[in-house]
Amino acid sequence: MKAVDVRAMTLDQLDDEVLKLKKEQFNLRFQRATGQLENTSRVRTIRKDIARMKTIAAQKRAAEGAAAKK
Repeated sequence: MKAVDVRAMTLDQLDDEVLKLKKEQFNLRFQRATGQLENTSRVRTIRKDIARMKTIAAQKRAAEGAAAKK
């Protein structure tokens, strides 16, 4: 998912999407362990998407905190 698309999401949507991706990551780990994983590049993509979403969510929370202090 592109950063532009992620930035358009609300914090609740970001949290839900991160949870969904973590579940998918969990399933991919099991598939790799049992030798059933076909698309190995998906593991890397999921990991990067999770990091991207967490980073943008942290930036949004920091911006909200700064706006609330003003």
